[in-house]
Amino acid sequence: MHPVHKATSLGMGVLSGALATLLFRRMWKWAAGEDDSPDAEDLERDLTEILVAAALQGALFGLIKAMVHRASAKTFRRRSVQGRAKA
Repeated sequence: MHPVHKATSLGMGVLSGALATLLFRRMWKWAAGEDDSPDAEDLERDLTEILVAAALQGALFGLIKAMVHRASAKTFRRRSVQGRAKA
């Protein structure tokens, strides 16, 4: 992997994580009507609620990460092909 692509990929991973976290919080607030999503260590919450929240958060994170990395890979490939065509 090209060093520039590697650095970009790392940055995009951080960005996709932040985006997924923000989106999950908004979705949880809309769906459950609560500001805070359940945490695994919160003994006041039902286990089912914690597992549903964890599954939703994991799926959302994976989806956004895949979308962002795919777009980054396509952009990098397109730019590298254009760079070779100009040379």
